[in-house]
Amino acid sequence: MKIAIGADHAGYRLKDVIVPYLKQQGHEVLDVGCDCADSVDYPDYAIPVCEMVVKGEAERGILICGTGIGMSIAANKTPGIRCALVHDLFSAKATREHNDTNVLAMGERVIGPGVAEEIVKVWLDTPFSRGERHQNRIRKVMELENKQALHP
Repeated sequence: MKIAIGADHAGYRLKDVIVPYLKQQGHEVLDVGCDCADSVDYPDYAIPVCEMVVKGEAERGILICGTGIGMSIAANKTPGIRCALVHDLFSAKATREHNDTNVLAMGERVIGPGVAEEIVKVWLDTPFSRGERHQNRIRKVMELENKQALHP
């Protein structure tokens, strides 16, 4: 799978753990940065990752900041993105099964590298259930997104 990944200054260390983990698992990684502790703005990394996913240049995206909150907010402003902020295995599985998320957000200051790797594995390995109720809910969210795009 081709995965785009981005982090800000508060998440780059965890990104530096996740990138080799993804490659070890056989995934192709598109790393948009950042690679240092100098203060940067998380939207500058969330937006390119989300654009790659929407354009089909990447199948999924992973975003990391201090808490994951800022990245998830920025990601969910991008039409076509369903980003979930996840810090546990149950949520990682549920957000794929029920919400068909295409972007994962995590917080480096919230979870450690071992848990992050497990979350990434579960999130990547879990398919969307395709249950009718879940498809209906996603359709409603997409309709709301389209309505907002027509009437900002």
